[in-house]
Amino acid sequence: MSRLTPELRDRAIRWIADDVDPAARQELQAVLAAAMNGASDAVTDLADRMAGPLEFGTAGLRGPVRAGPNGMNTAVVVRTTAGVATWLTAHGQAGRIVVVGRDARHGSAEFATAAAEVLHAAGFDVRVLPRPLPTPLVAFATKHLGAAAGIQITASHNPPADNGYKLYDDVAIQIVPPADAEIEAAIAAAPGAISVPRKPGATVLGDEILDEYLYRVSQVPRSPHRGLRIAATALHGVGAEVLREALSRAGFTDVHLVAEQSAPDADFPTVSFPNPEEPGATDLLLALAAEVDADLAIALDPDADRCAVGVPDATGEWRMLRGDETGVLLGEYVLSTTSNPDPLVATTIVSAAMLGDIARARGARYAETLTGFKWLTRSGEGLVFAYEEALGLCVNPDFVRDKDGIAAATLACDLAAKLKAEGRSLLDELDRLAVAHGVYVTDQVSLRVTDLSVRGQLMARLRKSPPTELAGAAVEMADLLPETDALRIAGGGLRVVIRPSGTEPKLKCYLQVTRPVPDEAALAEVRVDATSTMAALRADVEALLA
Repeated sequence: MSRLTPELRDRAIRWIADDVDPAARQELQAVLAAAMNGASDAVTDLADRMAGPLEFGTAGLRGPVRAGPNGMNTAVVVRTTAGVATWLTAHGQAGRIVVVGRDARHGSAEFATAAAEVLHAAGFDVRVLPRPLPTPLVAFATKHLGAAAGIQITASHNPPADNGYKLYDDVAIQIVPPADAEIEAAIAAAPGAISVPRKPGATVLGDEILDEYLYRVSQVPRSPHRGLRIAATALHGVGAEVLREALSRAGFTDVHLVAEQSAPDADFPTVSFPNPEEPGATDLLLALAAEVDADLAIALDPDADRCAVGVPDATGEWRMLRGDETGVLLGEYVLSTTSNPDPLVATTIVSAAMLGDIARARGARYAETLTGFKWLTRSGEGLVFAYEEALGLCVNPDFVRDKDGIAAATLACDLAAKLKAEGRSLLDELDRLAVAHGVYVTDQVSLRVTDLSVRGQLMARLRKSPPTELAGAAVEMADLLPETDALRIAGGGLRVVIRPSGTEPKLKCYLQVTRPVPDEAALAEVRVDATSTMAALRADVEALLA
């Protein structure tokens, strides 16, 4: 857009008039003034800011911190919370407890305060966490306090410019449809932010919730072994001290934190993307692990709901395990030690299928859900473990019905210490699982886009002209619509699932190659074959997206 239309100008003026934040009003006024003076880049910027509102999906809100309805700012948070309050009241939750927490991103303190004030004015018993704390604490507090809802201000592992708003319902799980559409309609019906009542005075909690959470996490380990040296990073997020204390209470005291990344810093100065999955994000962690001769490396994402695990190989070289590798390791460990007589484990349609084989071998139930912990932790009674390949792990569903990087890290340390006491490693355990259940090699191809319509165009093209062969194997495609916007392509021991990301501007392709292992002696050869096939599969999928 290069010309300012009267309609765009008038919408911007109305938004400015209704904004509650003087700094945001000034910010948008400056953009509008530049647009009115004919600056085409300002017109484009204004159109983008006014293109909202941000969509309230089942992951809540996420977007850049900036003025206007298509950004994260106090006015958007005020109107969003007004909609949430209306929705809660309509569902018979008026006056009940609502928990509000936050991370340490830009704007998080202001947004959490605004949310608490709107809810307090609406008559809810608002309990605010005392400082920036990991997202699992809000999920825990919502369940522990019997709250009607929990709100966490966070953008998890998104880039530094972003922030977000995550909502848990009265069963302490992220919302699912139709709640998202109902809340979005309530937000649309809310008045301008300046007209939404706000009332200070919400109850600020002490450390009792954190203490109870840490006690519960300290009970997660299954073995008595604690001889482990651990290197860890919080990637400039809020998890460092909570992780250190959780490990200490569980008996792990030889913990070394990456100093440059231990204090919360909203600018994330040492990483391009504060996501343990991203190349380079764990370089400082692995360097520290090698320096201190650690046995295990742990990386949390900035809000500490995700956990990545790093290990040294036989030559001493360090690498991060894939999410699927950590998932099957902890899934097997939980199933081998659970006291539940009829346990259920769950993963998603894009994760490796090995967990299903492990469950069957253990006589356990297995569920495969759509992506997201909102589905995983609703997968059934008796759930003892759930994971998704994007480093999300729930090892403690009895007290956190969501992914929990702190508890997952504690259990990973417990497993590593147990194996070390037996003279084995996590890689040895992966070898044992491969011999028992076959080699599963997984990978991911992600296409980052600036124009979200590109994702829809690519999905439409694949639906119209699906591939019939990948990596030399005949394949067939299944369209997962209307259940979810995804395609599954499979055949000959290959599987590819393609879907638009729900939280990032990406089209994601999840790749899997499986091969049976006849005996232990054949493992290395089978792994080489599967890895070679994966390289060919990756090349073919990248060509599909070209």
